[in-house]
Amino acid sequence: MKFEIEPQLIATAITDLRPTQITVGMREVKAKRLRWREESVDRDALYLGGHAVPVVLGPKRRPYLVDHHHLVLALHLEGEHRVLTTQLADLSRLDRQAFWTFLDNRGWMHPFDADGRRRGYGHIPRSISDLVDDPYRSLAGALRLAGGYAKTEMPFAEFLWADHLRRRIKRATVEGAFGKALKRALVEARKSDAEHLPGWCGPQA
Repeated sequence: MKFEIEPQLIATAITDLRPTQITVGMREVKAKRLRWREESVDRDALYLGGHAVPVVLGPKRRPYLVDHHHLVLALHLEGEHRVLTTQLADLSRLDRQAFWTFLDNRGWMHPFDADGRRRGYGHIPRSISDLVDDPYRSLAGALRLAGGYAKTEMPFAEFLWADHLRRRIKRATVEGAFGKALKRALVEARKSDAEHLPGWCGPQA
C-alpha cells in the first residue's frame, strides 16, 4: 500500500516573509492583483493548497521566500495579511553568510538588480514591499504567456529570459511600447541563440 504525505501548510504573515531576490516585474504583479479582484468564487483558493508559498527557515528562524514573490507582493498590495506557506528546509542553524551561500548554490535566490547586475547578498531587501521593478522580468513573463517559451520547473527561469531580452530590446521600448517589445521578444525567442534558455521551443516553423 502506498501512502502520500501531504505537505504541512502554515499560515504566515506576509510582513514576516523575507525575499530571496531583488526585483519583480511590476506589470506582472499588477496582473495578479487584477486577477485577485476578479475571482468570482472563493478568492482564498488562489493561495490555498496548490498555491502554497515555499519557504526555507533562515537565521533567527525567519521564513524566506524561494518562489511566488509576485503573488505574495500582489496579495500584500491588495491588503491581504497572510498566506499559506510550506517549509522546504530548516536552515536556521546556519549563520547569515553560510545561509546565503547555501541558497545561492542551491539556486534558491536571485541577487540581480533591475539592470541585470549581480549584487551582494546585502542588497536583497528585507521586506516584500521593498522589491523593485525590472520591466524585462515583466516582458519575460508576458513572453511565456504568449507562447514564446514553455513553462519550466527551473528556478528563476523568467529572469534568465529577462536577461536575454535585456541585451536585445531597448529599455525605452519595453517601458514605452510594451506591445511592440513583446512582438520583438517573440521573434528573439525563436532564434538559435536562445536555445540554451529553459523552455526554448525551437525556431519558427
